Amino acid sequence: MKIVVAIAFILIIGSLASAFFFLMRDKGKTNNTVRALAVRVGLSIALFAALLLANKLGYIHPTGIRT
Repeated sequence: MKIVVAIAFILIIGSLASAFFFLMRDKGKTNNTVRALAVRVGLSIALFAALLLANKLGYIHPTGIRT
């Protein structure tokens, strides 16, 4: 599960970087920035749903705060 979360974070950061690239290159003339940000939001929601599902199925366990 750690690998899945790490890959998802890399994809989210990559989508954010591509949105920044399109914003700088296109100067807002195309919809590429909006599309890349929409992909980022979709990936974030999918990651959140996957974490909830993994918790429900017992693949991950909450550990609480350790001091």
